[in-house]
Amino acid sequence: MAARLGSPAGFGHPAPPPQSGWERLSELWQRDELQRFPEETVNIVKSAFTGALCGWLYGGLPAFAQARRAFIERSHGELFQNRADAVQSAHRAGLRSFLRYGWRWSWRVAAFVTIFNTVSTGLSLYRNKTTITNFVSAGAFTGALFRMHLGLQGLAGGLVFGTAFGIPAGGLLMVMQKLAGETLQEKRNRERRELYEQKLAEWQSRLSVTEVLGQTEGDAQGGPEMETDRESRSY
Repeated sequence: MAARLGSPAGFGHPAPPPQSGWERLSELWQRDELQRFPEETVNIVKSAFTGALCGWLYGGLPAFAQARRAFIERSHGELFQNRADAVQSAHRAGLRSFLRYGWRWSWRVAAFVTIFNTVSTGLSLYRNKTTITNFVSAGAFTGALFRMHLGLQGLAGGLVFGTAFGIPAGGLLMVMQKLAGETLQEKRNRERRELYEQKLAEWQSRLSVTEVLGQTEGDAQGGPEMETDRESRSY
């Protein structure tokens, strides 16, 4: 019976927290027992959405104002049914520019932020520590990737821009994490350790229960056998 109790999946010794950099990286896109993605992955998605929104506003709002102003300057000689019709026409012209130029900036900023955060997060997980060099390397890589189609000169410019972006961005993120009491990597390590200790305690508890049940079953089987032996001796 003890063997049967130990056979179900999940009864084995719980796996320890990942020790190598590749093991920690592999967890970045894996769901936990509650089908939740790691906090690092959720932050990457959130930053991509925020970057897309900021990029759309950055590119769309100036384009909206410029297109509306240009429409008004060009339409002095045109006839409109009334003032409301003229205002609506100006707004439609501005809205078209808002959507057009806002989208151009939106996907570029979202892609830049996503690649930057993915690389910096990957470096932090692989090295198991959060340092400014992770963000500088991520910024240099992302800037070079975005400008490499312009040749060596564009590649060098992208490296300089990415490095200049990574230093303040990484410093700001590290300061925010320090103000929270611990970095994201320290929090992740603490949660891994606590989860492992909890699973280990549960495993040891189940193991002790299994041993007691096995011993109880052995005693129960030994009782009838001893009674049979005594009866055979009496005959």
